[in-house]
Amino acid sequence: MAKIAFARAKTAWALAATMALLLLLPAPPAAAQPVRIKDIADVEGVRDNQLVGYGLVVGLAGTGDRLRTAIFTRQTLIGMLERLGVNTRDNEAKLETKNVAAVMVTANLPAFARPGSRIDIAVSALGDATNLQGGTLLVTPLLGADGEVYAVAQGAVATGAVSARGAGASVQRGVPTSARIASGAIVEREIPYALAGRNSLRLALRNPDLTTARRIAAAVNRATGGSLATATDPRTVALNLAGRDPLALLGEIEQLRVEPDQVARVVIEEASGTIVMGANVRVSTVAVAQGNLTIRITETPQVSQPAPLSNGQTTVVPRTNIEVDDQAERRVGTLGGGVTLQELVRGLNALGVGPRDLISILQAVKAAGALQAEMELR
Repeated sequence: MAKIAFARAKTAWALAATMALLLLLPAPPAAAQPVRIKDIADVEGVRDNQLVGYGLVVGLAGTGDRLRTAIFTRQTLIGMLERLGVNTRDNEAKLETKNVAAVMVTANLPAFARPGSRIDIAVSALGDATNLQGGTLLVTPLLGADGEVYAVAQGAVATGAVSARGAGASVQRGVPTSARIASGAIVEREIPYALAGRNSLRLALRNPDLTTARRIAAAVNRATGGSLATATDPRTVALNLAGRDPLALLGEIEQLRVEPDQVARVVIEEASGTIVMGANVRVSTVAVAQGNLTIRITETPQVSQPAPLSNGQTTVVPRTNIEVDDQAERRVGTLGGGVTLQELVRGLNALGVGPRDLISILQAVKAAGALQAEMELR
């Protein structure tokens, strides 16, 4: 019995040691997660349509357009009042109000929107109005690119901004001259698109990539057990419906998951100092040294006061302090060949490189042919 107990204790100790060793081992890198086809591709022809309109916002608390300078607001207000039976032509010079603002109204008409359904709209001031908060948009027709009216907008606007002004200071958060109206427009006309009865469809990738297109085609063919899908170019996957129900087939296809591929790309927006690098960015062996010569000149004038009962004069004596910083403490850093994005960022951070300096370094590394990625400047 003692031998059996000793053997069990030895086995339990070995198991515990093995589990502890496994916990100490580094975790394997996380694999790329597959995504649904509906999240990376659209059905060709099923899209939104942009609408635009011109209207008036009324009920403002003295923050609207000045009618003397905003001529279009004055003309629109007079025309609207005349349509409502109010004659203001005889007293047009006395027409003064700051509670009205001319605005542009924009919206997106989604695919398959039917008459009577509602859509969100955006309202933007066109004149010199300072705040649209608390206003009401009057009936505004929304036109499509063909000049036809597809929706009519009206409702109370909401800016979500805060603006307060005093004699010596002002506070503003957000943009008070832009507003939105949730479900503020009613669709009056639909854009016909016959999805049922089609013999072929095409999927359009939002990020064109040949590898992703082929993976989508392969996933569709595996799920349907045939050869319905064909990748025709990096952006398009053609579907041969072969007498199948398009709605049922698309409902099945959009839930399939594929692993999208991406091009190694570095996007730089120099105006804001924003840098975005993809996971596939690689850098060949390169040495990086970053440093700038900074000269700081400080003027501290001092007043020289003569001694009492002397004939001297009070003068201002300049005192200049010059400091030179050549950043000699910064060293040359070496990045090994084929380093990953994480290693690249870690190495540049070790040099104390900020976003602005990083932009210059990446451009220089690209010019040296060591950055194995596309660089896009905006």
